[in-house]
Amino acid sequence: MIAAKICGLNDAAGVDAASRHGASFVGFVFFPPSPRNVAAELAAGLMHRVPAGIVKVGLFVDPSDEFLQTVLHHAPLDLIQLHGKESPARTAAIRKQFKLPVMKALALAQPQDLQAVKDYADIADRLLFDAPPPQGATRPGGNANSFDWTLLDGLRIRLPWMLAGGLTPSNLAEAVQASGAKEVDVSSGVEDAPGKKNPDKIRAFLELAQTL
Repeated sequence: MIAAKICGLNDAAGVDAASRHGASFVGFVFFPPSPRNVAAELAAGLMHRVPAGIVKVGLFVDPSDEFLQTVLHHAPLDLIQLHGKESPARTAAIRKQFKLPVMKALALAQPQDLQAVKDYADIADRLLFDAPPPQGATRPGGNANSFDWTLLDGLRIRLPWMLAGGLTPSNLAEAVQASGAKEVDVSSGVEDAPGKKNPDKIRAFLELAQTL
């Protein structure tokens, strides 16, 4: 069974579908340029629908301390996902100040990109591997782009890690086989349009993940 995160949730139907059909993680985007951005107050209400045992993740992109504090004042997050260009020092500072585990996203396009793993190995609690954003993109993730999953085949690190980037119900099995991932993250692959989750696609993705 592969643990799955449904990211970019912004309505009750999506949250309920993710919770009901076996998501291990639910993700909320706090990044205004994203079509999946959600206000902290709305996210807080949605999080109260999430059963105990499902990890509530907040995605941030190069956030200020003030912005993090504002979101966390409202939203009971379990895990902070840093999806920008946060340095190891900044990542460590956020983890220390806000006393929550941190998952650092790293963009992979070629083998040498994996060298960044060692920079965060003793700082982050988890890693997430995503495709680089296309040129001119306004957001670092959720662009429906994938990368060469075999770059991760045989990866040996002590941290748990998650595979993201262009995953859908139709390519999930291939992605898991090629990468060796034990955890996966999906956003655009379960949407009808950017920011509009489809509960049926969420169910299909999660049901498949449970068979792998």
